Amino acid sequence: PEPATPAGNSSSVAQEKFHVLVGVTGSVAALKLPLLVAELLKIPGLEVKVVTTERARHFYNAQEIPVTLYGDEEEWQLWKGRSDPVLHIELRRWAHLMLVAPLDANTLAKVANGICDNLLTCVIRAWDLSKPLLFCPAMNTAMWEHPITARHVEQLKAFGYTEIPCVVKKLVCGDEGQ
Repeated sequence: PEPATPAGNSSSVAQEKFHVLVGVTGSVAALKLPLLVAELLKIPGLEVKVVTTERARHFYNAQEIPVTLYGDEEEWQLWKGRSDPVLHIELRRWAHLMLVAPLDANTLAKVANGICDNLLTCVIRAWDLSKPLLFCPAMNTAMWEHPITARHVEQLKAFGYTEIPCVVKKLVCGDEGQ
């Protein structure tokens, strides 16, 4: 989005950044978070922030993430009293688009059922449905093929979220599949 400019003076006003909020969950695919953020930052005009679950932290080095990284701890540090900002609401206001990559089986089930027990699931529960939310399911093939997974994915699509389908490959555990 470009801000309004006075006639004939468009080059003097910097273009407003497009805000992407990346959510990362406890799938082994979270080890690719540094690469994902680096690739997003190559896109001109993009500003990125990351919301992580505690389980996701196991798979990447926070020192390799060159953008602001928020977790459950920050949600509770920020709020001390009634007039203080609520982080999950501030983040949903800030973002133009949300990308949850990877979305593990546990968080998929939480979101599909309206559970919001951490910063990431609270942001998603408060998400402005007029803005895009993309999700990238990532889990072991056996988990992916469980019948409840398809129901959960369909529920997220019914909310208006967009699935980025998983790929077939050799998994970290050695299995081959989606």
